[in-house]
Amino acid sequence: MNRIVQKFNYLKLKNEKAFIPFVTGGDPDLDTTLELVLTLEKAGADIIEIGIPYSDPMADGPVIQASSTRALANGIKINHIMDKVRKIRETTQIPLVYLLYYNSIFKYGDVKFFKMCKDVGVDGLIIPDLPLEERAEVIEIADKYDICIIPMVAPTSKDRIGAITNLGKGFVYCVSVNGVTGTRQKLNTDIKEYMDLIKSYTDMPRGLGFGISNAEMAKAYAPYCEAIIVGSAIIKLVAEGGSQKEILKRVYDFALDIKNAIN
Repeated sequence: MNRIVQKFNYLKLKNEKAFIPFVTGGDPDLDTTLELVLTLEKAGADIIEIGIPYSDPMADGPVIQASSTRALANGIKINHIMDKVRKIRETTQIPLVYLLYYNSIFKYGDVKFFKMCKDVGVDGLIIPDLPLEERAEVIEIADKYDICIIPMVAPTSKDRIGAITNLGKGFVYCVSVNGVTGTRQKLNTDIKEYMDLIKSYTDMPRGLGFGISNAEMAKAYAPYCEAIIVGSAIIKLVAEGGSQKEILKRVYDFALDIKNAIN
């Protein structure tokens, strides 16, 4: 069984919410990416998203865009991240998800990419720009390698939620607000109504992301979903720099606060 599905089944039995943090692969360097994954797991993360750096990340706000720019400037390629995930798998079996853009998969080669994901131990993909009309073909390949294609819905999706979540697996990435990623002081969306709407279309776990920037917000919105996703707030802590030890300490403390707040 896929690790993502296993994790949500386990958390459901414990009546716990999942904490899903995001890091950009290769920012500030690949060794720190590995240590960040292990540190986040120690702090209570249940599933970890690793962003594949891309030059034109349409769904990402300035914080995550800047992290992609830094990684690309370091010469980070998909194969470098694949190699690092293989190394991560020597230490942990935490579910790992890539967030990347479809052009990266297309240029790599669909079948080659999914086979490599399976070989190194990636469990799911979030592809913000995957067109609905091309999803079936991609999901067919993903299913062959037991890779979850995690659907993304937004407040504007409404009547399209059924079509978007159909064939998706793992969990639904519920974008909390219209726009791009980034920390926010509050969410203007009626989260309860939005989560109830999504639940009417699918029984997959709902992960709420985009804009959750602190433990207070995470605690406020956790009752309405099965997972809280945090990205930009963590990338900001990484971007503050300092030694690797200092970066890991900041991220650990922040992640621990989030995990404690939602359960």
